[in-house]
Amino acid sequence: MASPPTPLRAPEHQVAGHQAAEGRLGPLVDGAGLFFKPLQGDGRGDDEVSFYTLLSSLPSSPPLLLLLPLLPRHAPPPRLRRLRPPPSPRPRGPRRRASEDYIRKCFEKDQRTTSASLGFRISGIQIRDGSGAWKPDRGEIRRFSPRDVRIALRRFVSSDPRSDPDRALAAAVYGGADGVLAKLGELKRWFEEQTLFHFNSVSVLVVYERDEGATLGKGKVKVKLVDFAHVVEGKGVIDHNFLGGLCSLIRFISDVLTGLDENCI
Repeated sequence: MASPPTPLRAPEHQVAGHQAAEGRLGPLVDGAGLFFKPLQGDGRGDDEVSFYTLLSSLPSSPPLLLLLPLLPRHAPPPRLRRLRPPPSPRPRGPRRRASEDYIRKCFEKDQRTTSASLGFRISGIQIRDGSGAWKPDRGEIRRFSPRDVRIALRRFVSSDPRSDPDRALAAAVYGGADGVLAKLGELKRWFEEQTLFHFNSVSVLVVYERDEGATLGKGKVKVKLVDFAHVVEGKGVIDHNFLGGLCSLIRFISDVLTGLDENCI
């Protein structure tokens, strides 16, 4: 006899994006850890499903195989019917270009955040340990300066992010063959060659788990690309916009790992 379905609930570790609340649609999770993302309106949700569908239909190649571990595992559209009936799955691919209105809104947001000066911005960050959680609110994060970004990246790998950032976990999280920098380096190599897509407003999600005593277990660092509602055709041109922001992020994290950022905070 099949087990009854697990109730859906808002994810407790969500740090950015649309959040589910009373009368407001947002992502949900179930007891098995599956993440249910509602399809956004005005075609964006359909575009994201189509991107996943197209990606799964492309022939396997070394560059594509390099990217797939850095993407979330995507359930076929029928798995999403509990939230909204999806479009018929078809590899129609991303839009040819972003709308002028979307470009204008992105430009205005970039000017208010570190996207304009650094090429990237932190949208959300959270650290949980036995003593509680460090989670700056969205208003504070939107006001981050480049110096604040450096401090946040230090706090992210500190034994106690609420006190002076000591970088105690920097080597375990950021360094090593399975660390964040190694995974971002793989992503950078892919973006230096791929010309199929331009990844507008795509996020880099970094997650790690620490054991008691602020130590890290092997294989507990994960880096994923998420949010593909604004991917457009690459038209044979390298995505310098995303690549530039990625290189800037790599440089900032490298400075935290080596301690070079101490001269800037």
